[in-house]
Amino acid sequence: MALQKFSLEVVQKVQQYIQLQLTLPDSEQQPVSDSQERAIAVEAFAPESLDALGDLFRVGGFGDDEGVAPNAEGRWFISTIDPAAALAKLPGLDLKNKVRLITYLQRQSTGGMGVTWALPELMSTTAELEAAIESAGEGAIPPHPKGALGNVMEGVTGDRSAASYLSASILLREFKEFGRSGHNCRWRHHRLITASPNKPWQWRTPKPLANLAPKVQIKDDKMVAVEFFSCRVVPPVAIFRHLDQYVAKSYRPKTNDQVVALLP
Repeated sequence: MALQKFSLEVVQKVQQYIQLQLTLPDSEQQPVSDSQERAIAVEAFAPESLDALGDLFRVGGFGDDEGVAPNAEGRWFISTIDPAAALAKLPGLDLKNKVRLITYLQRQSTGGMGVTWALPELMSTTAELEAAIESAGEGAIPPHPKGALGNVMEGVTGDRSAASYLSASILLREFKEFGRSGHNCRWRHHRLITASPNKPWQWRTPKPLANLAPKVQIKDDKMVAVEFFSCRVVPPVAIFRHLDQYVAKSYRPKTNDQVVALLP
């Protein structure tokens, strides 16, 4: 049974690298609304004479096909960002052979949502991915492409090192947060910590926890436990203990995110 601890600096660097790779372009983070787009189009195609106006109507004017382009009206669309880029330099992790990661985004005035899937390359054609959007409609339920694996981390493999499992735990949470914005943000409000901030915490444990260092415990090559802590910096402000358990060479953990202290 081996236990390995990691410094806060190391884990923060892993998180910062993942976040950098999962940065959306402005056109997807804050796409223009349909009304703004139409205003831009009208200005761009404003006819200079009555003859030009007639030509515009003869060629059909402006199209009504909205497709699956970035929009701010709540229609799901496919991100141009490759989530697999976040794996490129993570210690001990890689994308499984013949697997692709894709992300669907939804944007509205109150905030955005995102969902990332792992699926076989053969099932990741544009036609297949857009078909999932048509099936999902415009509701809150995200598109679920045909052939998608049950969890995005099922598309990830690694060398089974302690560093790879810790990186996988951070990666999973960043994947879950990827695409969220506004009031939909969750993990973005957490800060990794190795000690409790100097505040009058109300602990939910028998006694205050002192050792909050990120750690990985490998048990007989059959089970791996990853533990780290974070502080949610928006109300209700709290300290979280994150405990992930991995089994049988899998990088899909059983997660447990538990509040261990609250700020009154």
